[in-house]
Amino acid sequence: MGSLVKQVRQIGRVAKHGLRSMSSTASSGQGMSFELTQEQRDYQELARKFAREEIIPKAAEHDRTGEYPVEILRKAWEIGLMNGHIAPKYGGLGLGTLDACIITEELAYGCTGVQTAMEANSLGEMPVILAGNEEQRKKYLGRMIEEPLMCAYGVTEPGAGSDVAAIQTKAVKKGDEYILNGQKMWITNGGKANWYFVLARTDLDPKASTGKAFSGFIVERDWPGVNPGRKEINMGQRASDTRGITFEDVRVPKENLLGSEGMGFKIAMGAFDRTRPPVAAGAVGLAQRALDEATKYSLERKTMGKYICEHQAVSFMLADMAIGVEASRLLTLKASLEIDLGRRNTYYASMAKGMAGDVANKCATDAVQIFGGNGFNSEYPVEKLMRDAKIYQIYEGTSQIQRLIISREHLAKMKQNM
Repeated sequence: MGSLVKQVRQIGRVAKHGLRSMSSTASSGQGMSFELTQEQRDYQELARKFAREEIIPKAAEHDRTGEYPVEILRKAWEIGLMNGHIAPKYGGLGLGTLDACIITEELAYGCTGVQTAMEANSLGEMPVILAGNEEQRKKYLGRMIEEPLMCAYGVTEPGAGSDVAAIQTKAVKKGDEYILNGQKMWITNGGKANWYFVLARTDLDPKASTGKAFSGFIVERDWPGVNPGRKEINMGQRASDTRGITFEDVRVPKENLLGSEGMGFKIAMGAFDRTRPPVAAGAVGLAQRALDEATKYSLERKTMGKYICEHQAVSFMLADMAIGVEASRLLTLKASLEIDLGRRNTYYASMAKGMAGDVANKCATDAVQIFGGNGFNSEYPVEKLMRDAKIYQIYEGTSQIQRLIISREHLAKMKQNM
């Protein structure tokens, strides 16, 4: 690990002085470029090396036991592969969304359960990055750099997933505090978080619009009344920690309100625009792993006197997998670059997340098919990929919700131009 630490410190010095992005060539008037900068290639290689050396050898065991990958996460934190989007003034590297996607794809190649635990930090921190005041950012983002801590994003509830308007958690203001009551569900890092972003209803009028009814709060794990539930045993990504969280008369100081009352929905959805591209990148990493595993197996396994990749039925499956991987990767990078260029990326973020999630599931399923009976066995890696892939069509907005967003954005653009 010593050489990795030295490497990231060198890259970090460059990053803190301002990383160039893929947009630099285009913005200089030379046209579009698909080349990564040297700094981005360095981060890509660092993350790739970490995934191969630290994640892949331990991934199957964490999947089997469901044990949270504390040691892997600590090592990732030590070499700068977590919290990279936190600004230098708070101790971070200040990486762009595109940089984050490059790193995320490589880590997800190793294990998306481990990578999801890391990505949950980005999602939990993003509302503070977007809407926190200076004091909140120093306090809560700063501590993530000082120690290998985790945080979490608390929006989903037992009866409110895609329908955010159905959220029942309430925060009632009493003097200089809010009294928080309610329950969240399917919270990644729920039992490991040092603090949570929590979306709660502050306008109790059931007719209040989502744009006014909800507020966002920073809630610390060790406050009285914060009660994480049992770890959920999920189909896949078992290395990550998913739990319900109950809030019982939690006293939240008014200083922990993000922005102002009524801004919560906007803050929560704004975070998704920033985090959906990295989630898509995770799906791309899984799809690439499925393609690589299936290709290697097809070059070793023989049927009817020849390698199975020489059968058109298999070679065409590999071709379709390769098309999906490349297309979803490019769309993911497009969505992330829009953010780095300062443009609203809702349209492309949903496209990237929706497509990459579908591609990951198809690639994992096809990989199992190519492995045949071996693919259905836990001794081979592809059955885990198939289980891990499914959540990409569910969390951070289902595939159906992404299509709803895309259609709304598309129709709005058309109406403007008519």
